[in-house]
Amino acid sequence: MNHQLKLDGRESRNSFNRPSTAPQAVYIHIPFCTNKCFYCDFNSYVLKDQPVMDYLRALDREMELTVRETPPGEIKSIFVGGGTPTVLKPDEMEFFLSSVRRHFPDWAADIEFSMEANPGTTDRDKLAVMKDGGVNRVSFGVQAFQNELLSGIGRIHNTDDVFRSLENAMAAGLDNLSIDLMFGLPNQTVEMLDYSMSRALELGLPHYSIYSLKVEENTLFHTLYQKNQLPLPAEEDELKMYLLLMERMEQAGYKQYEISNFAKPGYESRHNITYWRNEDYYGLGAGAHGYVNRCRHVNIKGVNPYNEATQQGRPILERFEVPREEAMEDFVMVGLRVLEGISDDRFQRQFGVRLEDMFGEQLGKMLNAGLLERTAAGGYRLSRKGILFGNEVFAEFVGALDGK
Repeated sequence: MNHQLKLDGRESRNSFNRPSTAPQAVYIHIPFCTNKCFYCDFNSYVLKDQPVMDYLRALDREMELTVRETPPGEIKSIFVGGGTPTVLKPDEMEFFLSSVRRHFPDWAADIEFSMEANPGTTDRDKLAVMKDGGVNRVSFGVQAFQNELLSGIGRIHNTDDVFRSLENAMAAGLDNLSIDLMFGLPNQTVEMLDYSMSRALELGLPHYSIYSLKVEENTLFHTLYQKNQLPLPAEEDELKMYLLLMERMEQAGYKQYEISNFAKPGYESRHNITYWRNEDYYGLGAGAHGYVNRCRHVNIKGVNPYNEATQQGRPILERFEVPREEAMEDFVMVGLRVLEGISDDRFQRQFGVRLEDMFGEQLGKMLNAGLLERTAAGGYRLSRKGILFGNEVFAEFVGALDGK
């Protein structure tokens, strides 16, 4: 949504019912990659000639300044994303993880400390440093189990790298592992996805994220798409792929706890649930987004500009107060991604009013269309049909409170 109020770099006061609390979740961005994938629009830069240690020192300064301004609570989740965080060398990784521990020392006993990784970037020495530094969950960007599909989307790993990287992680004592798969890729068929699903499920991992390809601006794929040179599957085949993956995961005993995420009991991504419940989190690193006390902020993107900005203070590009009505819309749209649904009780605790008082018309329309259903807890969730048409449901709530 775009109706945000810029605050000229000043924190806003929390202007509605939700009490101010110390954040318990941390996102940290490592923007370096070995190469740029053809579909990627994340804030990432090819590693060659990048000032990695300068960046890690700048990140250390940002952590120091951030916790001085907003002291943390007991940290329940840390997520290191990118880019590819595991391109850091072992000594760089050790420096980085010691910074995290120094500035966020109060960890919950059952903290979830996740790091994204690409197959082929995690040798045993590096994984040992990660484990010693507190990382206890690794998410590998696998995407597919056909080498021709991987090269066609700009990935530089192959399937052998996948199995070797997972073996290395397990040998290092890291068993809370997740892999990402993608569907709707150029030249991908339903049968190819079925094969990837079989290979993935043979691994018996506790968590899988399975996303559809989105053609984003400022990517090679977008350029090809504009020229009608991107051989994407037909819409009906993409729907078959999604139905297939849901069926395969359910048969294998995994719970679909979010539109694109599946887990064994107790292995749901707690950090991502923070986002989906619209809860506070620190956002650190170049281009990172954070959300604290109803204020969102976006950091400066470029590596050198970010490094230089930390010499003067926090490297914030923009900071926005989230108006009450927009926060309500966010609560509904993001919360409905989680298949347990949204709770009227949680909504009332945050905003002091009932869901139906604010969104009665939209909720009724989606119920009548069979896209939402009521929950036993007095809330709403996507129906089986609604999971397939989630974007239509979410669109109902965009700007729903404008003028109220």
